[in-house]
Amino acid sequence: MNTSAAKPGSAFALTLDDWSEWMEARGQGKFRAKQLVEWIYGKRARDWSEMSNLPAGLRTELAAEFSLDRIPVVRIAGSEDSTRKYLLRLHDGRLVETVRIPANVRFDGGRSDRITLCVSSQVGCAYDCKFCASGLAGFTRNLEVEEIVGQIVAAEEESGEPVRNLVFMGMGEPLANLSRLVKAITILNAPWGLNIGARHMTVSTSGLAPQIERLAELPIQIRLAVSLHGASDEVRERIMPVNRKYPLDRLFGALERWRSRKKQKITFEYILIEGVNDSPEQAALLAARARSLDAKVNLIPYNTVEGLDWRRPAEPVQESFLRTLVRGGVAATLRREKGHDIAAACGQLRLQQETVEGIVPVP
Repeated sequence: MNTSAAKPGSAFALTLDDWSEWMEARGQGKFRAKQLVEWIYGKRARDWSEMSNLPAGLRTELAAEFSLDRIPVVRIAGSEDSTRKYLLRLHDGRLVETVRIPANVRFDGGRSDRITLCVSSQVGCAYDCKFCASGLAGFTRNLEVEEIVGQIVAAEEESGEPVRNLVFMGMGEPLANLSRLVKAITILNAPWGLNIGARHMTVSTSGLAPQIERLAELPIQIRLAVSLHGASDEVRERIMPVNRKYPLDRLFGALERWRSRKKQKITFEYILIEGVNDSPEQAALLAARARSLDAKVNLIPYNTVEGLDWRRPAEPVQESFLRTLVRGGVAATLRREKGHDIAAACGQLRLQQETVEGIVPVP
C-alpha cells in the first residue's frame, strides 16, 4: 500500500488489506484493522477519539494521517415521485450529483423494496453521448476511491436508510476510471465495508470493450448495463461517438466474454429518440442482438435536456417498439422516467451554472 498517496487522505479510500498493512508497519496486530473498519463503516465514527478500543497513541497516528470527513451535501432537490438528487462538494471544490431512487422503482423498470442510489464516477464526461447532459461541459477529472464510496455514505447518513442497490450510471463513464471503480466496489461489497451485495451493483458503460473484458475478470458477480441506443453502427454512431472506436462487432465480442464469466444477464439501455433510433427496423435488429446474448432491454423515452434538440417518440411508437422486442423473445421493459422534474432522470445529470453559484451548505 502506498500510504504517501493517502496523506492527508481519507479513511474511506483504504481496504481492510490496506489497513492491515498499515497496522503491521507500526507494530500493531491485524486485529486492529478489523476494529478500525468496524468503527469507520459499522459505527460510522466521525472522530478518531470515539474509537475507544484502540490505543490512544494509535488514534493520534491515525488522526495525523487520515481524515474521517464526509463529502458535504450542499443541496438536495426533491422530486414529486420522491426521487432525491444530492449535490456534493468535493475536496477541490468540484461538484457532482448523486440520485436516490425511491424504493418502489428500479433502474430496469421493475420494482424493488430497497433504496437504489445512482452514483457518479467522474466530474463531467469525455464521451459526448448525444442524448446526455453530463458531457456538455466536458471532462474535468476522475473521482477518487473515497469520493465514490463517500456518495453512498452521504446518502445513507442524510436519509437514515441503508442503500442496498447501486447503479454506476451518474456523471461520467465508470469504466474510464476502472482502477478506482474496482477498489471502491471492493469496499462497498465487503462485509467489513458497506456490505452491498455484488448482484445489487450495476456498472453502466457506453461500450469500452477492453475495459469490459478486464472487469469481467473481477471475481465478484456485479451486473453490467450497456448504453446501446442504436442497433446498427450507422445509427449508434449518430448517438454514441465511442462506437467509432469500438463498433458493435468489437463491443459484442467483449460482451460474449463477459457473459462467459458472469451469471447475471446483461442489460441494454436504449433511449428512444424520435426519428433517430425508434424505427421498426431498429427494433427488429435490437431484438436479434439482444437474443444473441440472452440480454434484457430497458427502453427509456428520451428525457429533455436543455441545449439538445432531440425529442421522445409518441407513446404509440414507444409501445410498438416494445412489442417488437417482446414478440422477438426478448425480456424488455419500457421505463417511464423518475426525477424528470428535478433534472435527475436518465441523461439529465449536469452541473449547470446556476446550480454551482451561490450554494450554501445544507443544515
